[in-house]
Amino acid sequence: MEGHYITVREAIARAEGDALLRGWVHRERGSNAFKFIVLRDSSDIIQCVVRKEDIPADAWEQVAKLQVEASVQVAGTLRKDPRAPTGVELKVSAIEIVGTSDTFPITKDQSIEFLADNRHLWLRSRKMTAILKVRSAVFGAIHGYFRSKSFFEYQSPIFQSVQCEGGSTLFPVPYFGQQGVFLAQSWQLYAEPAIFALERIYTVSPSFRAEKSKTSRHLTEYWHAEMEEAWADFERIVAHGEGVLKHIVRTVLEECRPELEILGRDPKMLEPSLGKPFPRMTYTDALALLKERCGMDVEWGKDLRTVEEDKLSELFDTPIAITHYPKKVKAFYMKESVEDPRTVLGVDFIAPEHYGEIIGGSERESDLKEIVRKLKEQGEKVDEYEFYLDTRRYGSVPHGGFGMGVERVVAWVCGLESIKDAIPFPRTMLRWKP
Repeated sequence: MEGHYITVREAIARAEGDALLRGWVHRERGSNAFKFIVLRDSSDIIQCVVRKEDIPADAWEQVAKLQVEASVQVAGTLRKDPRAPTGVELKVSAIEIVGTSDTFPITKDQSIEFLADNRHLWLRSRKMTAILKVRSAVFGAIHGYFRSKSFFEYQSPIFQSVQCEGGSTLFPVPYFGQQGVFLAQSWQLYAEPAIFALERIYTVSPSFRAEKSKTSRHLTEYWHAEMEEAWADFERIVAHGEGVLKHIVRTVLEECRPELEILGRDPKMLEPSLGKPFPRMTYTDALALLKERCGMDVEWGKDLRTVEEDKLSELFDTPIAITHYPKKVKAFYMKESVEDPRTVLGVDFIAPEHYGEIIGGSERESDLKEIVRKLKEQGEKVDEYEFYLDTRRYGSVPHGGFGMGVERVVAWVCGLESIKDAIPFPRTMLRWKP
């Protein structure tokens, strides 16, 4: 079928005249005289009406046998029809079946496990297509934000020999007979050396955590947006966290309104994040707020659990930035606060609506002796970190950065019940295929 094909969304916008479309059969029904086909492509859906009298007999024989997810090319005339799913339909004058379809296994009201087992097919659903479009917009916004701030994109190794987020969550990897090689938890220890060359760097890359967690907000493999900046103090790092989240929300609201509608996500739930500064509070203030507003008495020095983060998120309609955590619950590379030596210059951004921590960052410790002391305190072999310690021996400068869990951000902006829908093929403790 020769000619210029347009997308379904372009056809809906045009609403009249001749058009060539192609895609997949989303739904079908009919009789001996006509067939209604709801055609799907990556942009939208449109109703196509095929009448037996309008096409050759051999073509009608094929059309009569069409099943869901067969791929087709159609030519016809567009017209407005309020009864059609998207308000426009195509009166078909010619149709070509490109790929037939067997009985498609995914129908209505199937279990989460069944959909997970058939993820390769479930990606075709309108819900997953909408999520993947929002995900693409989120990734684009991350790149756009950091490049607009004169950051260079930089990559660190996936195979690493040291850890920075806790040895209990490491994935050991067989590496040509060598021991002590792990999948990356974070780029950080390999990013800090690069700021002495590039000054401002960022990445969007997979990270891996061997956490034995079955919650709706944890993945074993996830995408990590991370940044590191030389000459940056703590306030600048926090400002970047708020800045990139605002840019993501703005981009999604500008580019993905139709997708949010498909997902049933009210844009008004996201708009407050653009209209006002994010609340900031210290860890100590957060504990006082939990006690006063939620009746929760948390012992100072304990890390905030999911239940406490969720309660705090209920009090605000934007992400909140919690700073100055106790140093005993944070990583060795976080800089000690001068005002309160019990705490570090670290920050966690907590998303509203129970979506949990979406960014964790800090100003980095610059004192070589303090880093060595903390490594020994954690039982680490200091000589394994010599390459990292060299960053403090040769022209160290104030610097800091953060990591953002992209799937958690996607889950929040889409209003998803589970983070597993925020990534094409989720990897968890219990699922590693398809």
